[in-house]
Amino acid sequence: MKRKAKAMGSTNSSDSACSASSAAAASNEDYFPVPLDIVEEIFLNLPPHHVVSVCRLVCRQWKEVADSESLWRERCRRERYHLRVASKIPDDWRLFYFLCKKRRNLLKNPRGEDKMRGWQILENGGDKWKVEGVLVPHPFETVQKNFVTSYGMCRKSQLIDLKKEGYNPSFMDHFQPDIRVSDWYSPRWDCGSEYTIYVHLLNQKKEVVEKFTPDTIYFQQWNDQQWNQVVHVFQNYGPGVRYIRFIHGGKDTQFWAGWYGVRVTDSCVEICPAMDT
Repeated sequence: MKRKAKAMGSTNSSDSACSASSAAAASNEDYFPVPLDIVEEIFLNLPPHHVVSVCRLVCRQWKEVADSESLWRERCRRERYHLRVASKIPDDWRLFYFLCKKRRNLLKNPRGEDKMRGWQILENGGDKWKVEGVLVPHPFETVQKNFVTSYGMCRKSQLIDLKKEGYNPSFMDHFQPDIRVSDWYSPRWDCGSEYTIYVHLLNQKKEVVEKFTPDTIYFQQWNDQQWNQVVHVFQNYGPGVRYIRFIHGGKDTQFWAGWYGVRVTDSCVEICPAMDT
């Protein structure tokens, strides 16, 4: 009888285990019985990186919401990341959101507000680089200072480490986001001058992957002294980009003592969505 009872007990235990397993499976099917639109609203009020790195991994339903176009499109709307051209719709709204959120000028001290801090001086000819107030109003009122070159060649540079700026190698290689470069330059009206700019995309060994090296721009004496902007966008540059080297400068062409050469300011290098370039 004891043996029989033991056997029967064993059978009952097995049945209980099966029932518990079935109940757990059924429970997992409906683990979060919350309407998906409510889940989306919850995600919209959480930090975006938390949604991607934590919430997305909880279950299939949460992954669908975390990957949905509607979530990231609404997030863009609420945080006012608008399309510059309404007809250009992003293929990936999540990528568009994060590129907008991280978008900023990767160059330090672009307007000379902190003197020469952040810049490496490559050439310091004539009476050397100097920071002055703008001679004529800049198109952007907030720009009040500029770097001024002299009668010998003046060039300065910055090296941007993309990984340190938050753009890891796998992201750069997979998405190859647009890299937008711009610079403002202006001559003096009473002296001829020249302006140069070079921008290189570099790999891990700091070898050139792609470059922007336009011709030197020359200004004649008695010019209109207006501000000019140069803009270039790197696209489809291939994998391997890890650094960006920005170099610009110039000099006057009449060898006048002092600071009569070209003026530069508000330089910018930024990673941005394709539809914004």
